[in-house]
Amino acid sequence: MDPSPKTEITVQGIAASQGIAYGQIFVYVQNDVEVPSYQVEPEKRIDEVARFDRALVVTRQQITKIKNEVEKNIGPEEAAIFDAHLMVLEDEALIGETIRAFEASGQNIETCFHQVSSRYVQAFSEIDDEYLRERAGDLRDVAQRVLQNLLGQAENALSRLADQRIVVASDITPSDSASLDRTAALALVIDSGSKTSHAVIVARSMKVPAVVGVRNLTQRVHNGDWAIVDGYDGVVILNPSESTLFRYGTIQEQKKSFDAQLLEVNRLPAITLDGVPVTLLANIEKVDEVTRAKAYFAQGIGLYRTEFLFIGTSRMPHEQEQFVAYKTVVEAMAPEPVIIRTLDLGGDKPLAGKSDLFPKENNPFMGFRAIRFCLEHQDIFREQLRAILMASAFGKVKIMYPMVSGTEEMVRANAVLREAMAELRARGVPYDEKVEVGAMIEIPSAAHTADLLAGECNFFSVGTNDLIQYLLAIDRVNDRIAHLYEPTHPALLRTLRFVIDEAHRQNLPVGVCGEMAGDPIFAPLLLGLGIDSLSMSPAWLPAVKYLIRAMSMADARALAAQAMGMRSPKEIFALCDAFYRARVRMD
Repeated sequence: MDPSPKTEITVQGIAASQGIAYGQIFVYVQNDVEVPSYQVEPEKRIDEVARFDRALVVTRQQITKIKNEVEKNIGPEEAAIFDAHLMVLEDEALIGETIRAFEASGQNIETCFHQVSSRYVQAFSEIDDEYLRERAGDLRDVAQRVLQNLLGQAENALSRLADQRIVVASDITPSDSASLDRTAALALVIDSGSKTSHAVIVARSMKVPAVVGVRNLTQRVHNGDWAIVDGYDGVVILNPSESTLFRYGTIQEQKKSFDAQLLEVNRLPAITLDGVPVTLLANIEKVDEVTRAKAYFAQGIGLYRTEFLFIGTSRMPHEQEQFVAYKTVVEAMAPEPVIIRTLDLGGDKPLAGKSDLFPKENNPFMGFRAIRFCLEHQDIFREQLRAILMASAFGKVKIMYPMVSGTEEMVRANAVLREAMAELRARGVPYDEKVEVGAMIEIPSAAHTADLLAGECNFFSVGTNDLIQYLLAIDRVNDRIAHLYEPTHPALLRTLRFVIDEAHRQNLPVGVCGEMAGDPIFAPLLLGLGIDSLSMSPAWLPAVKYLIRAMSMADARALAAQAMGMRSPKEIFALCDAFYRARVRMD
């Protein structure tokens, strides 16, 4: 039943791009291409392959044009999104499988390409990692374009907007979002998706408010309906009342003023009111993101996710390729430190075209991945370690192993590291012989043997995302139980306290590189528990630094002590939220 135009309805989603918008809704429906199926006569099969080649060329030209327009109108970092699209068109496995399927079946090339690309999309859609799972959308976007070009259909784009509208869609491809008229699109609201989808990244860069995960809102609204989109709190308000409109008008002005304050404060040191300095670092996934980290005054890189050098290609990048990538980041950040995480690949993050290395698993959440994969394939692991060590000659590098479960894996990993050092020494290649090694604490067994692990490394970095997931037995990407994923659960606080106390007892620093680190509501709690550094997405640095400069470390320690005595996650969250609100005022 459609809601009455006079009834105000609030729909909760996920905040994806900050900002507030008010206007009428345009429901965008993107239909899948209908693919005909027929047999191609033997004498026409050479022409059919040539037709496929032409479609790939035309698609490449279209995407290159979009990339150039985005670079001109938005920026080079956002334009780099479409490098992933261009890589799909060069993927030997995807193209090769399509042609082999055509040669074997004789079916038209559209059918073969659709079948092969759909398998790839499905494989990426099932990946646990949110960022990688969203790459299924990139592949689907490119596949739709290729099919449209094969069938002679016009592009399906959002450039048709005739007036200012809030765009509500079940999904939006990156190229569609890039074609948005910034003067016409007031906001984006997407049924599915996440904060890491490329469509959202483009929207964020365009400063268009966005809310995702609103579950079938497209089926509940109509073109012309009025709504408010709150990209700060992830809320969509349908048919807002006059009092709601007035309230949001006031909030919008306050937010704009506060955002300006954040950017100004971000230029200042991260020091508490009682003079305690706090180290704030940045998480990055690609080489070009180091520019953003520096722009936001990060004091180093706390997490460089190296698996993104491997994802999206059908082959392993060799030592020199890896070395160039690591060296670029290290030199750009020097003299600040760069913590390079070794491959968190395998299981739920397969490498395209390498199914022999990554067999299908029933439970990839706890499968053959990360340090387990590296210790099984030591030739790949050793090559990466050599590349990292070579980069250490150009700045301050630290090495971090992911998904460590206990001391045995640390001992074995360090043994491979020593082998890599010996190989470089024999080749006369310089490296930092005192390079520090750390363990990610993201598995309960590692957390509860922190006292033993401390003897095998130089630092700890807590991955709160997975640690919470494993501690509470909560699949954090499962919508049905997502409400049980609670960063303020007493189990997590007690675990963190044990890890921190044992590390400090042995003079090891402890950082946090999970999402909790970048949330200004949770950052004081982490610091009060004794965490030494926080690493986060560069864009989150201003808000966290603002709060640090508005609080004392003594108050943060008192907050943590009070939280440790509480029984309910909701009570602890309320305590942290009150701490935040008492120090951050937007009026």
